[in-house]
Amino acid sequence: MAERGAVAISGVHAVSALGRGADAQLAGVLAGAPAFRPVRRFDTTGRRVTVAATLPEVGTLTDELAEAIDTACRAAGLDAAARAECALLLATHGGPAADPGPDGGPEVPALAGHLARRGGLGGPTRIYTSACVSASTAVADAATMIRRDDVERVVVAAGYLVEPDQFALFDAGRALAADGAVRPFSAGRQGLLIGDGVAAVVLESAGAAHRRGGTPLATIRGWGRAGDAYHPCQPDPLGRGLARAVGAALRRAGLPAGAVGYVNANATGTGFSDASEAAALRLALGDVADRVPVSSTKSVHGHALEASGLLELVVTVLALRRGSLPVNAGWLGPDEACPLTVITSAPRPATTPYALSLNAAFGGANTALLVGAA
Repeated sequence: MAERGAVAISGVHAVSALGRGADAQLAGVLAGAPAFRPVRRFDTTGRRVTVAATLPEVGTLTDELAEAIDTACRAAGLDAAARAECALLLATHGGPAADPGPDGGPEVPALAGHLARRGGLGGPTRIYTSACVSASTAVADAATMIRRDDVERVVVAAGYLVEPDQFALFDAGRALAADGAVRPFSAGRQGLLIGDGVAAVVLESAGAAHRRGGTPLATIRGWGRAGDAYHPCQPDPLGRGLARAVGAALRRAGLPAGAVGYVNANATGTGFSDASEAAALRLALGDVADRVPVSSTKSVHGHALEASGLLELVVTVLALRRGSLPVNAGWLGPDEACPLTVITSAPRPATTPYALSLNAAFGGANTALLVGAA
């Protein structure tokens, strides 16, 4: 039985260039075969980089999100009555480019309500558009709402499908890897590549799951958020903001640094960001950072922007359940600025039931989610 006050993860679903469904995500990250390919969804003529991690057959973002929510609820075993009590927290891209949605669907402020109605969810709704920490912030808020008994059950959903505007912005800013590969923490890394990501998870109190006979996949044990207050774009080179987020997650969980058996890192394959994250892990974990296995699954499924935190949480949960930790693809060799134990050749067996999933965003926003195997 889950521990008192635990926030149970009862159902998950995800879609990325690795395929559709939870099994496809786990198989893809354990195989360590990057899913980057030439973009066919729109014209990339004149772009410096022309590849991304895109799923060839994909619906509108609205429809993909609706399907993800329904599938996660079915995976959790939620009937109509249980769904009617669910809140919905939604992470997606906001701003003028998405109002109305690029698929002709509801405008962003109305999208959560639209998806809740389609999924039979009757609780409150909320939208998150805080860049690359949108989804992980939504998970932290959902866990807080459940832990303080505001609600018993929350669906967190997130989605981003590679589209021309953001692709052009990252390309023009020379953030994309010109060699077509994402190489987190590696020597010779050249930048990030973006990718499709749509995911949904059902979170509920351990008591609510137990009463309806649900079987949790994992638990959210702790979470933390902190800002760098350093630079609008560049991370704090000492990693102090992310280290505070990790420390807060450990304290909330009541666990020492030594309990952490895996880190699914934010690492995007960019020079400053990866080095900053390595510094943060050493600052937050101390000597444990010398031995805890680390990888970034962005190296295979790409950076799903607002949806990254949820896609990577799903992958982390599945890896813990399997007891096998994902490969960090694209590795060329160690970088002295990133002194970590990176998983480079084959999946490693999990040695503890706890893992961190980390995310960071422009503006110095940092999140840490601490997951425990059920």
